[in-house]
Amino acid sequence: MSRFRLIKALLGPLLRLLLRPQVEGAERIPAHGPVILAGNHLTFIDSMVLPLVTRRQVFFIGKDEYVTGRTLKGRLMAWFFTGVGMIPVDRDGGRGGVAALMTGRRILDEGRIFGIYPEGTRSPDGRLYRGRTGIARLALMTGAPVVPFAMIGTREIQPDGTGIPRPAPGRRIAVRFGEPLDFTRYEGMDRDRYVLRAVTDEVMSEVMRLSGQEYVDIYATKAKAA
Repeated sequence: MSRFRLIKALLGPLLRLLLRPQVEGAERIPAHGPVILAGNHLTFIDSMVLPLVTRRQVFFIGKDEYVTGRTLKGRLMAWFFTGVGMIPVDRDGGRGGVAALMTGRRILDEGRIFGIYPEGTRSPDGRLYRGRTGIARLALMTGAPVVPFAMIGTREIQPDGTGIPRPAPGRRIAVRFGEPLDFTRYEGMDRDRYVLRAVTDEVMSEVMRLSGQEYVDIYATKAKAA
């Protein structure tokens, strides 16, 4: 049994009991071939919930600090995140964005699922922020369909994005998946900034529709720095 299946078998039932996630549209994720899952990012546990509600393993980029801890907690986090599909990348360096993009392309070229948060960081206030065009570049370079998804309710269970989640009666998590988006009509245009922006905005429009969030047309990193 792979570590992913072991983690899902051991922790899946516990997380479903604690968080009671309602999953809608998971059957829209293609059963085979490369797929990009693109969604909103509200809090830390989004990256714990997503891999456990999909049938296929989802690979995604994570901060390398999640797997470098020397304490027992740090080692458990490293075991969990690398087991469910996180690939650690130093995203703070000047080449972090390039490394993340190339990692995503490699995963897709292998016919796997790559998960990405186009906002680039957690929302500072629960609203949906402008997407970065790396998602579009990946889709156009690989021809992979993009399945939009929305996390709903995770921010209420883990409001500050850190610490232990606080499930409570009446608080429910939902994960909604939309129909796959096909951008093969833009093949060979992965360096056209207008096409990249149009594709990214189309993806974010679907995420907004699924999540019901208010949209803010600035980058989340800029809002956090203000």
